[in-house]
Amino acid sequence: MLDILTQTFMQHALLGGLLISVAAGIIGSLVVIQRRVFIAGGIAHSAYGGVGLAYYLGFPPLIGALIVSVISGVLMGYLERHSKERSDTVIGVVWALGMAIGVIFVDLTKGYAIDLMSFLFGSIIAVSRMDLWLMAGVAVLVLLTVLLLFKNLLAYSFDPEFSVLMDKRNKWLLYLTLILVSLTVVVMIRMVGLILVIALLTIPASIAEKFTKKLSTMMGLAILLSAVFITSGLIASYFLNLTAGAMIVLIAGLTYFVIIGTRRLSNN
Repeated sequence: MLDILTQTFMQHALLGGLLISVAAGIIGSLVVIQRRVFIAGGIAHSAYGGVGLAYYLGFPPLIGALIVSVISGVLMGYLERHSKERSDTVIGVVWALGMAIGVIFVDLTKGYAIDLMSFLFGSIIAVSRMDLWLMAGVAVLVLLTVLLLFKNLLAYSFDPEFSVLMDKRNKWLLYLTLILVSLTVVVMIRMVGLILVIALLTIPASIAEKFTKKLSTMMGLAILLSAVFITSGLIASYFLNLTAGAMIVLIAGLTYFVIIGTRRLSNN
């Protein structure tokens, strides 16, 4: 068991998992409360367009994913607020366009040898020291932003129209939330991949919501659950030689359904 801690890549993965848990628990709670799970999924999948573009232009893929994710998030927020089209349709189109653009740029990249599976499903080996600094930066940014604007975010999450009516500046909280979602999604890609990132972003928060209706408590519990799921998933994947992202989400998903089933039985 202690052999895990002697492996540099596992040290990076475990530390990265703890850093990700902070951002995922906080942002996941906002996503669940604001009912923006689908838009978070759209941001996650549009990031693939940035990965493909980055490989084509020859710069770090996470930078490309970050740029495209932020642009996609702001675009979806703007269209949701100003477009007459149904928001789920707009999100679906942006989602599909991001994936399509990524595939096309990968096809156009000559002589590439890309481990795309690490971006689709995550790879604990791929977590570098630079990734850890990026994860730490996002975790600190998310934490400080929420601490400074907690009352505003709380009001906006439960009643956005009344919140904006009371303070016109709160209309920008939609875009701020989506930018924070974009940043969180990008740093989570290394660990669980863009296909599974939406699960880890929302499952811990959804479980936490069943035990408390207080947003601050929900965020704290979601952070703890995220850390437990990531750590247990990493350890299980190490010993079973399975994909870490899939194991993390499997444990989280099974826990979610066990809790739902247990609570339903106890209520009956």
